[in-house]
Amino acid sequence: MELKNNFLWGGATAANQVEGGFNEGGRGLANVDVCPSGAYRNDVISGKRKMLDFEKNLNYPATYGIDMYHKYLDDIKLFHELGFKAYRMSIAWTRIFPNGDEELPNEDGLKFYEDILKECKKYNIEPIVTITHFDCPIHLIEKYGGWRNRIMIEHYKKLCKTLFKRYKGLVNYWITFNEINMILHAPFMAAGLVFEENENEEQIKHQAAHHELLASAEATKIAHEIDENNKVGCMFAAGCIYPYDSNPENALEVMKIDHENYFLIDVQVRGQYPQYALNKMKRNQTLPNITDEDKVLLKNHTVDFMSLSYYNSRCVRVDDPDGDNASGNLFSSAKNPYLKESEWGWPIDPLGLRITLNNIYDRYQIPLFLVENGLGAKDYPDENLNVEDDYRINYLRDHIQAMKDAILIDGVDILGYTVWTALDVISAGSGQMAKRYGLIYVDQDEYGNGSKKRVKKKSAYWYKKVIETNGANLG
Repeated sequence: MELKNNFLWGGATAANQVEGGFNEGGRGLANVDVCPSGAYRNDVISGKRKMLDFEKNLNYPATYGIDMYHKYLDDIKLFHELGFKAYRMSIAWTRIFPNGDEELPNEDGLKFYEDILKECKKYNIEPIVTITHFDCPIHLIEKYGGWRNRIMIEHYKKLCKTLFKRYKGLVNYWITFNEINMILHAPFMAAGLVFEENENEEQIKHQAAHHELLASAEATKIAHEIDENNKVGCMFAAGCIYPYDSNPENALEVMKIDHENYFLIDVQVRGQYPQYALNKMKRNQTLPNITDEDKVLLKNHTVDFMSLSYYNSRCVRVDDPDGDNASGNLFSSAKNPYLKESEWGWPIDPLGLRITLNNIYDRYQIPLFLVENGLGAKDYPDENLNVEDDYRINYLRDHIQAMKDAILIDGVDILGYTVWTALDVISAGSGQMAKRYGLIYVDQDEYGNGSKKRVKKKSAYWYKKVIETNGANLG
């Protein structure tokens, strides 16, 4: 058995991690711009420390990214050389509406993305466009409090209408929000939320999430009305969870964490809140304001496909919650004694990907798209900037094999695979450049200094063969 011929192999990036040019082309200031690297980052992205502008003596890596704003032509050509059939990218909201609430969009921003999309089409690369990848105009945060305010839905709808009309025929796959469940873990980065003293933070996060769910349903409705060829997907940070041992309390805790991870996606795919989530929010006094009109909108405009990121599995041990922990994609968990870990302490678990894909497909029975999967590691280039990253090849090989097993053995319907990342980017979690994910090396240090030269790593040549053979040759 083989993968279907139209399987979409490619790579992924996010605007705030690659573009730079934060003050060029009429672009406005966004939440992601003011998330510094270093000691304050976690407090800022979690909404604990208010930072709506730049402060002295801090490094703000999203302001420079890897300068893809000026280098996208060369970068997309490199993607073509690797044989990409798909490129998952995102839109910087403040390039289109610098403040977020203007009547008319910024033509420079619209033209910038139109040129990128046309360049992709020139090379027969299918764009997979995330409308909002951790991106919210600072003006809307200052004026309305970010996604805690229902008015954000109207501004998001205007953004969507603008994009769907302008890029009709250039884009067929849209993702409404990146990793929507990150609202619960990084609420400023995910939804522009900053908390004041004595606020019910959990209720605000759930209210903001509800507004994003409504906005996603509106986007799906508008996309289908403007172009019947549009496919709209949701996206979440995925990863199966294991009980540390056969203690039933650990198994129960796994169920509870799964409920927390899935309930927003339940709404986007099934069209309504699951009862377990409603019960929990009522118990904890965190239930958002949900109108009858909201329920109708959510029910009538569910997504066409479901996309996900997978980096690692997690492990739960209730009898030792403060014991030896592993890291992860903004999640921590008990160390799994059966797994090795990356340099950043993330468990490496390819079999967990197969389990995750099966769990999700069994639950929803709609096509999946694996839009993020990769290894963050320190690379050590030689004098010619060549990188022998066999560790990355091993990680990707094992995970792609697990994905193939999910498809060919288990029958999971997967549209494509876009490796995180196409080229080195600023890490969203840590804000570091040293934590490199790319198939292509970018000559740049932690402060944006360097030649910015792009050089294909060993993994790039390996991945090209994977694509050429439609996943048959994993080397």
